[in-house]
Amino acid sequence: MPLPKLAIPEYEMELPITGKKLTYRPFLVKEEKLLYLAMESNNDKEMIKAVKTIIKNCTSLKGKVEDLATFEIEYIFLKIRSKAVGEVSEFKITAPDDDTTKVDVSIPLDKVGVVVPDGHTNKIELDGNVGIKMKYPSLDVFIQQNLTDNPDIDDIFKLAAGCIDQVWDKEEVYDTFTKAEALDFLEGLNSEQFQKVQDFFQTMPKLAYTIPVYNPKTKVTSELQLEGLASFFE
Repeated sequence: MPLPKLAIPEYEMELPITGKKLTYRPFLVKEEKLLYLAMESNNDKEMIKAVKTIIKNCTSLKGKVEDLATFEIEYIFLKIRSKAVGEVSEFKITAPDDDTTKVDVSIPLDKVGVVVPDGHTNKIELDGNVGIKMKYPSLDVFIQQNLTDNPDIDDIFKLAAGCIDQVWDKEEVYDTFTKAEALDFLEGLNSEQFQKVQDFFQTMPKLAYTIPVYNPKTKVTSELQLEGLASFFE
């Protein structure tokens, strides 16, 4: 006779930026084991693989996890983990005022969200006639770029070219083109125009939460903004 199965609670979340709704559940012991093994490997690629597997197993996501933006993956994983392990994360950080003293902090994970910096836009007007619409890099693309030792200008251009979603002018919208054509287009920009493309990447939405940090040694309270998934766990 098979053993009884325990009921697993389900929750609903709304993805930042797109507003898409997903149902999700806490990860189970089998998925937690996968995560611990990846953490013990001290291998970034194994960690990313584990996170993607957990998201695929624990949510109602219909598309590919690989197509999600980095900040979406971090947000989804944070929600899953908070329901599995606890909605408060407690750990020590270094007080920012003296950069020495270790201080205990407690982060309510349900309050952590995705922050969109002022001025961020994915629609870039290059001049009075031509503009581009950018898409966010997938986690695979982002990790590949950031794991490259000393990325050169070619790597930067390839990342940017892969994130061009549309190009438009006064006559037409172009949404079908090769990566080589996108690279050629970028190389035809002047420095000021290409800086606008770089600004898109530098101001991308990010998982963030600001906390007050009291230093008992200096009696100073500072504000510290934690950014990125790894910042919310010891």
